[in-house]
Amino acid sequence: MMKKIFTVLSVAALLLVATPSQAQTSFGIKGGFNVTNMSLSSDVLNSSNRAGFFIGPTVKFTLPIVGLGVDVAALYDQREAKLEGVTIDQKSINIPINARYTFGLGDAAGLYLAAGPQFGINVGDENFKLLNTENYQLKKTNFSINLGAGVTMLSHLEIGFNYNIALGKTGEFSWNNVRDEYDTRNNAWQISAAYYF
Repeated sequence: MMKKIFTVLSVAALLLVATPSQAQTSFGIKGGFNVTNMSLSSDVLNSSNRAGFFIGPTVKFTLPIVGLGVDVAALYDQREAKLEGVTIDQKSINIPINARYTFGLGDAAGLYLAAGPQFGINVGDENFKLLNTENYQLKKTNFSINLGAGVTMLSHLEIGFNYNIALGKTGEFSWNNVRDEYDTRNNAWQISAAYYF
């Protein structure tokens, strides 16, 4: 677990070092809400969407090339989904690294498009009992892709909309301690607000 955390933080540190010295750097805090969309590769199990939240520090680099930038955050993320009547509560530290392009009216207002990878580390419960013989186990780490857009106002405030797409399995089922191959993915719609100091 510590090795995985170190690896993710090392990638973020390398990104900071590789950023040109002419880049403008802004630090802030980001938070918001998400709605989990648990998708299954089988219709055998019933799932429903639930709301969650995320919050944490963020940093934004505006590159010398007009409109281009990068944002990185370390977010405590809590997502929920209901599966066979049991609430699956996924708590993780997520580190999104998004490339972004901003266009608009300079510092007053602008629109941005963003996309990039997100690395997640599970910091909550991993095992959930569904029925007498069924279990669901969350993976210790996950990898996903963000696609988003938003508005910037007065150089300090951002409102964003994002879809987080899980790549690979988010968790696995087992019946009588035998693992099954049902592919579960916890995708999420997100709305966020960030304030940069």
